[in-house]
Amino acid sequence: MRKGVLELCILSIISEGEAYPSDIINKLKEAELIVVEGTLYPLLTRLKNANLLHYTWKESTSGPPRKYFHITEQGKEFLNGLLGTWNQLVHAVSESTKNYQQQ
Repeated sequence: MRKGVLELCILSIISEGEAYPSDIINKLKEAELIVVEGTLYPLLTRLKNANLLHYTWKESTSGPPRKYFHITEQGKEFLNGLLGTWNQLVHAVSESTKNYQQQ
């Protein structure tokens, strides 16, 4: 389940505009979703290989060129599907737990 949630969050972040991996990690941290580079990079590669993302290289003033990720049209469609599934899950959990009162 966590992998699917990470895909949803990462695609959503990248859909806002091009994104550098450290920027993605920082946005996830701001949302209190801690992800390390060792988790992010393989996921980005898998999403790229599935044609959901593509990247461009940009020169950096502070080192080697950097890889910036962009969402593809197929990625936008996939993200919309993930958001629909997520909203159904949130609704189902809310309905299932609405009568529970914390003690």
